[in-house]
Amino acid sequence: MGHDGGVTSLNTHSGSQLRDELITLGRSHGLAAIGVCDAEPFVETRLVLEQRRDQGLNADMAFTYRNPARSTDPSRSLPGVKSMLVGAFRYETAVPDPPSAPAARVARYATADSYEQLRFALQKVADKLIAAGYRAIVLADDNALVDRAAAVRAGIGWYGKSSNVLLPGEGSWFLLGSVLTDAELPSLGTPLEDGCGACSRCIDGCPTQAIIAPGVLDARRCLAWLLQAQGEFPREFREALGDRIYGCDECQEVCPPSRRADTAGNIESPPPESVPAMEPAQATASEPQPGPGSWIDLHWLLSASDEELLSQVGRWYIPAREPRYLRRNALVVLGNAQQPINSGLQLLLADYLDHTDDLLVGHATWAALRLGLVE
Repeated sequence: MGHDGGVTSLNTHSGSQLRDELITLGRSHGLAAIGVCDAEPFVETRLVLEQRRDQGLNADMAFTYRNPARSTDPSRSLPGVKSMLVGAFRYETAVPDPPSAPAARVARYATADSYEQLRFALQKVADKLIAAGYRAIVLADDNALVDRAAAVRAGIGWYGKSSNVLLPGEGSWFLLGSVLTDAELPSLGTPLEDGCGACSRCIDGCPTQAIIAPGVLDARRCLAWLLQAQGEFPREFREALGDRIYGCDECQEVCPPSRRADTAGNIESPPPESVPAMEPAQATASEPQPGPGSWIDLHWLLSASDEELLSQVGRWYIPAREPRYLRRNALVVLGNAQQPINSGLQLLLADYLDHTDDLLVGHATWAALRLGLVE
């Protein structure tokens, strides 16, 4: 099953056997679902990306909008590609109660480095293909490929009205990634029918009304994007941000399939052979422990150095890799505090009112006004 600079075609029997072995391998390394499809360009998806970019719906978000011709054509990443194996990795959804001290909430997918675990599983699949004489590459959280379109084509899920991909009986608590290969593998099934029906809870439940039509997201209103955008956090959405510091799960938390999967405890831990989740860093006696996790101590966020912030959450997308934006977001969260803040946080906030960074002064002033600490 090898090739010398060209693509080897598999007969139906051997192709199906290899495909099934790859699927079994992926699942054994923690993938909750894996499908196979062709690697033809995603023509319709490209048109949608270009149209929404022209309408400004992507705001300043680049990612797959940066070059739709590239992100919708798998052959740009692997010339001669014939097939894609698309995998879904379930991330942990259990959320502990908030701590007693003021803290900021982290979206569930970002509480641990689940992308590392996804890539690990996909790389095992790619390695088997390479060992068999084929070319194969892994793309996950990569602007080179529209991963949701690939998942829908592979038949593992459908587009929800939130624009998330939902898996049957499991909801949307997944990260997606693909293996591109020049092995011609028989496709599995066909795209699934829409499973949302008349439900519109994600549209109705979005705190900023960012889902402007079924499957259409206006990033200019989306809290998850605004937390990652440069410049000021828009005043009109600061109260809606609540205690969120990174990401927003609201459209998933109100989604019936995702709620059922969450409460049913369907989210499984990866098997022992998978890459373990990131372990929290060791705290010192004088430094609150933020850890990677569901909650991060606000005092720590606002007092930590740039180096300390990046060492803890550097795997997050931080605009221009500037920790000032983490502090900006933390100041908004502080302004939304539902309980009186302690003297330590009051002193920190006073320091930010005299900060040399005008961006932080502005957000600190807003927070102080909200908390009734200045007039």
